[in-house]
Amino acid sequence: MYDYLIVGSGLYGAVFAHEAIKKSKSVLVVEKRSHIGGNIYSENVGGINVHKYGPHIFHTNSDEVWNYVNQFATFNRFTLMPVAHYKDELYNMPFNMNTFSKMWNISTPAEAQEIIEKQRAEIPGEPKNLEEQAIKLVGRDIYEKLVKGYTEKQWGRPCTELPAFIIKRLPVRFVYDNNYFNDKYQGIPIGGYTQIIEKMLEGAEVRLNTDFLTDKENLSKLAKTIVYTGPIDAYFNYCYGELEFRSLRFETENLPIENYQSCAMVNYTEKSVPYTRIVEHKHFEFGCQGGENTNHTVITREYPKVWQKGDEPYYPINDERNNSLYEKYKALADSEKNVVIGGRLGEYKYYDMDKVIAAALETCSKIGL
Repeated sequence: MYDYLIVGSGLYGAVFAHEAIKKSKSVLVVEKRSHIGGNIYSENVGGINVHKYGPHIFHTNSDEVWNYVNQFATFNRFTLMPVAHYKDELYNMPFNMNTFSKMWNISTPAEAQEIIEKQRAEIPGEPKNLEEQAIKLVGRDIYEKLVKGYTEKQWGRPCTELPAFIIKRLPVRFVYDNNYFNDKYQGIPIGGYTQIIEKMLEGAEVRLNTDFLTDKENLSKLAKTIVYTGPIDAYFNYCYGELEFRSLRFETENLPIENYQSCAMVNYTEKSVPYTRIVEHKHFEFGCQGGENTNHTVITREYPKVWQKGDEPYYPINDERNNSLYEKYKALADSEKNVVIGGRLGEYKYYDMDKVIAAALETCSKIGL
């Protein structure tokens, strides 16, 4: 009998496995996909490391987490500086003086602040929905061109029907700085993310193409403790109903040109363009492992879609109904003996990678690993 059966080989499960193995525990990892790594899985395509399930940029303010992940890979100095494409116009993201200068043909913070303040006045009182919240933050012009269409594609409903909290952290800067994140550390692992998971799982038995939920009774007998990182509602056979997600469809092309869009990420903010962004993977590693020195490039168009059971769940819809439903499942999870349920799907929350690592380490510490 194993000490731990870990369901899922994404970051949460892999960190847990690594910490358990360090304490000489026996670990079995079961993964329903044909590869390890969950959504951070990357695949080398002719010298370019392709992020198979959407772009993943590692960023954190935690010294502990940064030091921890650097055990498993060397990170480059990649800085996320996405571009927004609206019709024939290109704008820098996040919203900063470069954005405002292009939008209004101005050059000083005072001019930008005056315009935004005037437009913000359109929304008196507390914003009731995402549209009002966005206008309150950045004004009508930026909302209409750079927020509205993208957001409605992403969530599949009008901004007037989306809760205000989704966009409360929209970054607005009155400096000429295109760095999307404010974190102390930021980068991409040279050689891709998969190597990190491979190293974390050294010493564990790994079974791919194994769906825990289809053989839950038998697999559960193989270990003293189960660490489950799949959807929490699926673990309990949807007894209270299904939690809602948004899903994605990826369309990837290998093109016989050196450079398609000159940056890693371009967001398409028009509602009429069916995809939300195009990712050009080689720009994540600028020359490392072949990277930008290749005479071809790989791009991925990302299409949001309605999630249905059987689709890959990407973004939890943390509205009042779903959060209330999750709390019911969490109460069931808390009553389970010798079962740990965690990670993005297990906790029904959008997790940045550093927060996943921190959460897994905290859980390990609580149970003595």
